[in-house]
Amino acid sequence: MKRKKLFCEISPTTYYISLQKEILKRHIRNLMDRERFAGTRQTERLPVVVYAEGNNMIKRGPGIDQKLQQNKADNIRLACSKLNGLVVMPGETFSFWKIVGKTSKRHGFSEGRVLVNGKLVAGVGGGLCNLANTINLLILHSPLTITELHHHSDALAPDPDNIHVPYSAGTSVNYNFIDLRFRNDTAQPVQLCTWCEGDDLHAELRTTQAFPHTYRLTEENHHFHLEDDGKYYRISNIFRETLDRSTGEVINRELNWKNHSEVMFDYSLIPQDQIK
Repeated sequence: MKRKKLFCEISPTTYYISLQKEILKRHIRNLMDRERFAGTRQTERLPVVVYAEGNNMIKRGPGIDQKLQQNKADNIRLACSKLNGLVVMPGETFSFWKIVGKTSKRHGFSEGRVLVNGKLVAGVGGGLCNLANTINLLILHSPLTITELHHHSDALAPDPDNIHVPYSAGTSVNYNFIDLRFRNDTAQPVQLCTWCEGDDLHAELRTTQAFPHTYRLTEENHHFHLEDDGKYYRISNIFRETLDRSTGEVINRELNWKNHSEVMFDYSLIPQDQIK
């Protein structure tokens, strides 16, 4: 039996109406929210690096529009300039959209790739999921508390050299109601540093003194699978481990994400030895 379309799926007009409704709802929630949001930036970097992450912003392959990729990189550069140096004090909450703001052409953003109703299309501000995912990786390697996180497909493009890095993608943001938020429940400030060098994105989480624990992500049972709907999916279990800094002993291990992501790139590029 064919699934009945949602209102937002009927046409571009109904999608726009639904989008504006959700944006308005989040504005109202923000006004009523009692959270203290981080908003102070400083040029001087805090002395201790908690975790650092980096990646190339340009995806290449069959069917990938390089113009949209370059626009994506420009969007990330612009968002990085707004986020770089942000300090999140104890008790404060970080909100991606509180700092980055509305992704419109008027605010300098260009068309990149965005996911709309499960399809990759061109959209203003596209590509910021790459930045949000990089920030999410920083937080997963820290004691900070993630308070809002949304997943999208972790298989938007083939893996470089067929080597999959856990959480190489998969964090979704959409102004302003699909947000990435974390809270600093520690007793010391943390600082988010984001910048670009050429086509490479760099990000660091910094603080005043080392935390007692370190963190790492591990992935198990990674493979691709053809399902009954005729689509391939990337499947894996991603665990987050907490280690004692002084001994290296694993003191906690928890399932962080049960990955079941639709493959959004050419199926011929799926490594044959990873299909089960």
